[in-house]
Amino acid sequence: MPPLYVSDLDGTLLSNDATLSEFSRTTLQSLIDDGMPFTVASARSVVSMGMFLAGLRLPLPVIEMNGAFLSDLKTGRHEIVHSLDSSVASEIYHLLPQFGCVPFVSTFNGMEDCVHYGDVTNGGMDWYLTDRLTKRDRRWRKSYDLRAALREQVVCLTIIGDSHVLADLHAVVKERWDTHISSHYFENLYSPGWYWLTIHDRRATKDQAIQALMDAYGLQGRELVVFGDENNDLSMFRMADRAVAVANATGQLKEHATQVIGANQEDSVVKYLLTEWEGQRTQSR
Repeated sequence: MPPLYVSDLDGTLLSNDATLSEFSRTTLQSLIDDGMPFTVASARSVVSMGMFLAGLRLPLPVIEMNGAFLSDLKTGRHEIVHSLDSSVASEIYHLLPQFGCVPFVSTFNGMEDCVHYGDVTNGGMDWYLTDRLTKRDRRWRKSYDLRAALREQVVCLTIIGDSHVLADLHAVVKERWDTHISSHYFENLYSPGWYWLTIHDRRATKDQAIQALMDAYGLQGRELVVFGDENNDLSMFRMADRAVAVANATGQLKEHATQVIGANQEDSVVKYLLTEWEGQRTQSR
């Protein structure tokens, strides 16, 4: 059986301008059509993924929002939803004003995905909102009372702000709700100088989503090969048989890698896949 290959998107499969090169797109589709089991695991939503992966036909569902959803790329239908406990989401939401923060609230209302937003209080939030609206992201909903969004299934609270504020907020959130949540604190790759804190349910991790995928699609027993660049890829690096970091990956992620390849700007993931697949085909003859 060929391995299962799972790749992160931003900084890994995608170039620095958040695009998939024509070489990577056509080569990857050829490999998938030839039978390579492949999917992606990203902090992005399936809507956002569809913009960058348009034209790719993936027979396996994608892992979106760091494992909050297991979804079909073409239709957006969710096979698994890992939402925050409603009381935890509410408690964290009501903590945020103490730090001068206003969140973006990503939800699933049973029929569609939504991102609710209220006041935009800094340049980082403005960049994100403008980027999403410019790209005609259909999920976005202006709200004059974000508390109403908490009645839906909350899959992510996204807080954008200065590094010192979010670092302090992250420490408090981890101290109070660490057993209930999965959180990520990082500088945004495309909006330097602005830091993000994303808060998900504890089940919304890439490793747990990969395991659910393998169980649902009869992929147990296969070698697992993963690709990544950021610390939110650590969970899947720890579970993988082979963990492949791109050259631009964080030092911490490289410490957990079994191999380091070229940078994301060089189509390194797809070149690796192509070489590997051709080698497997040669051996099977």
